[in-house]
Amino acid sequence: MKNFIVSIFAIVLISVSSQIHAQVKASDSTFRLIEKNDGTKYIAIILSDDARELLIETETIGKIYIPKSEVKRITLIENQDEIKNGELLEESPFSTRYAFTNNALPIKRNDHYAMVNLFGPEAHFAVNDRLNLGVMSTWIGSPLVAVGKYTIPTANKKVNFSIASMFGTTGYLNGFKGFGGLHWGTVTFGDRKNNISFSAGFGYIRPGTSQEIPGVYIGDSTIYSSADGTDYVNYNYPNIPSQVNDDLLKSPIISVAGIFQITSSASIFFDSMFAFGEVERSDIDRNYEGGINSPYIISVTENQLVSEPFAALYLMPGMRFQKNEDRAFQIAVAGVSVWESGYNTTFPLPILSWFFKF
Repeated sequence: MKNFIVSIFAIVLISVSSQIHAQVKASDSTFRLIEKNDGTKYIAIILSDDARELLIETETIGKIYIPKSEVKRITLIENQDEIKNGELLEESPFSTRYAFTNNALPIKRNDHYAMVNLFGPEAHFAVNDRLNLGVMSTWIGSPLVAVGKYTIPTANKKVNFSIASMFGTTGYLNGFKGFGGLHWGTVTFGDRKNNISFSAGFGYIRPGTSQEIPGVYIGDSTIYSSADGTDYVNYNYPNIPSQVNDDLLKSPIISVAGIFQITSSASIFFDSMFAFGEVERSDIDRNYEGGINSPYIISVTENQLVSEPFAALYLMPGMRFQKNEDRAFQIAVAGVSVWESGYNTTFPLPILSWFFKF
């Protein structure tokens, strides 16, 4: 009987030990981000997971039970270097943007996002992991710009290239007569949290303004009779036809930009663009004759085409605040300087922007 009891005890002990060992082996030692419905986040190891609750172990406050009904999401942390001061520096669909320019990192498929600022809205759609298309405009719907970017990854995940283009129209403001474009390439060093980008491209714009057609124009006259029977002649100003000005502003453009995440919810960034080149202009002169005792005679002449050097620079430092992956707020203060015809114009350009994932 004694040997029988010892045997039963040994079997039970082995069974319990096996269950404990199995539970330990089943325990996942990888870190995960657990976010609750109220926005509370934990970086922890999941010790057990059943239909009702999670048992997790954090480095800061130890073991915690969390009801499954309170869990919003669980995300695997693949790179523990993303944990800084006990907080996870999360990725976001906005990580491919600075203020105006972009980097060469891809927008992950279905990570569509919109950005609105004081000047107007824009939306960008991730067709796949390499190609994204977007549209930009003002709050009155004109001008209107279409944009596309294609990412070219390399074997080194921290080195990426991209090519991009923007095509725009002045829209209904001047009957779609104006247009412009910008085409550039970018190389980015770094990851989505910390990176720096160098871009170079070529831009052009034709404002679509009207210009009088050169020629000689003679106005007509109208004879009026007064009540006392006296006739007098009124000389009318001639109608001068106009055409779209063909002047095209062309310029190479270079840019340096970067972003650096300092906490789990805040990043600092800087953006810049420098354009330089020559603008070609053809001025119009008018000569007036008559109009009092004879018909108006207007001579419109076009001067010789003149090329003038110009340069434009904008620098934009700012901060981005992001508490979750769906929304972010950004503030930037830009300084814009333009050099043309020997004159310099400088003015500030503050920008507030809101990002939304959809």
